[in-house]
Amino acid sequence: MNPAPLLARRLAEAIQDATPPPGAADAVVLCLTDFLACALEAVPLAPSRAARSVAAMEGSGPATVIGSPHRCGPGGAAFANAVAGHGLVREDMHAAAVSHLGVVVLPTLLALAQTRPVTGCCLIDAVSVGYEVGARVGRALVNPVFSRQWRPTGFTGPLAAAAAGCRLLGLDAAATASALALAANTASGLNEWPRDGGEDMFFHPGFAARNAITAITLAQAGVYGSAGALDGPAGLFTAAGSPAPHDLALFPAADAEVQTVFRKALPLCNFAQTPAQAAQRLRAGVPDFDSDAIMAITVQTTEAAVRYPGCDATGPFHRVLQAKMSIPFCVAAALLHGDIGEHHFALPASAALLRLAALVTLESTTEFTAAFPARQGAAVSVLMRDGTRHGAAMSALEPADAATVRQRFASTAVQRLGKAGAADLHDAIKGIRRSTDAGALLRLTETVTGT
Repeated sequence: MNPAPLLARRLAEAIQDATPPPGAADAVVLCLTDFLACALEAVPLAPSRAARSVAAMEGSGPATVIGSPHRCGPGGAAFANAVAGHGLVREDMHAAAVSHLGVVVLPTLLALAQTRPVTGCCLIDAVSVGYEVGARVGRALVNPVFSRQWRPTGFTGPLAAAAAGCRLLGLDAAATASALALAANTASGLNEWPRDGGEDMFFHPGFAARNAITAITLAQAGVYGSAGALDGPAGLFTAAGSPAPHDLALFPAADAEVQTVFRKALPLCNFAQTPAQAAQRLRAGVPDFDSDAIMAITVQTTEAAVRYPGCDATGPFHRVLQAKMSIPFCVAAALLHGDIGEHHFALPASAALLRLAALVTLESTTEFTAAFPARQGAAVSVLMRDGTRHGAAMSALEPADAATVRQRFASTAVQRLGKAGAADLHDAIKGIRRSTDAGALLRLTETVTGT
């Protein structure tokens, strides 16, 4: 009796056969809109500039680098575009996988779509499959202990993008299984960066996207990836200390995983979103709120948030990422300003903000922890100088809705591309389902201002 196929082969067959539910297409278009808005806005930032320089070293090719007239090979373009998409720390989020799947899957597929004619419908299906694989792997692999050391996106991302690329290019099950195995061998990403604000984080999606394209290309060339790379005795799950699932069914319910991701309302860490929103709500609900009179701040949230590296930092803050990861910093900014925008992370921070951040005490609660990841709740309370207390609680974060995503895209696209260029890109995204050349969409982002 022959043994059952190992997980990579079973997953490869599922990737070939999967049919995304109808609602997935609208979610994909929204994810694409959000990704391009983030990438275009991040064009002038240092990590984006560095990634474009690396891509330019790879010579010419068919693939667009957002914000550059230079085209290069698909691996270099996917690398640079993934870094740009991650540059604001405002990318889409799959809470259960603790992963940012869009900034790996989308740049990978958009680069591959420029190497051959690809219809918009095929692109949408491949995106749905990529998110599904990354989310299912992440649900099984990632937990608070795992994410104390490892960056989840660096592990889920290569597999998600490899799966998506194999689906887009129509690779057979054997080649897809090898691509998944090779991609699993590239899973990486340490979570040391939040402690001192290192820029490692920005490049994790770039490494994942480039490695996924390399894995796909090698599999196309006939390279055999080990059958047990996912669930063997020395496979990915074993190495990560997580039990390997018997199966990873794709689209088992009415909704696709891409429909469960959310777009961030604020440009900061996922785990700081709800605490910051609760702080905004608290401030707005108190007439004549005086932040100078605050004597103590208590933030209650999930265990995952409290334990994630960098989320408990109270300073000093030498780099922007330290501030964006810090729940105390983000709550302090919300209490001080009432809102949080990119400009509030300019360093050095004000003495007033640093004073408030130092007053924050973080606590995890059974209620919020039990509800996670389906709901990410938080509560903020402040003790004032006169002994009064004010508080606000949210049972779940409030993501950016579709209208906000589209507004952010429109504003950034006009700023970067001009009115005519923004209109062309908007029309290309809106009409992606009817497109016979999905790769043409990205070429509309080549000439931008403010780089």
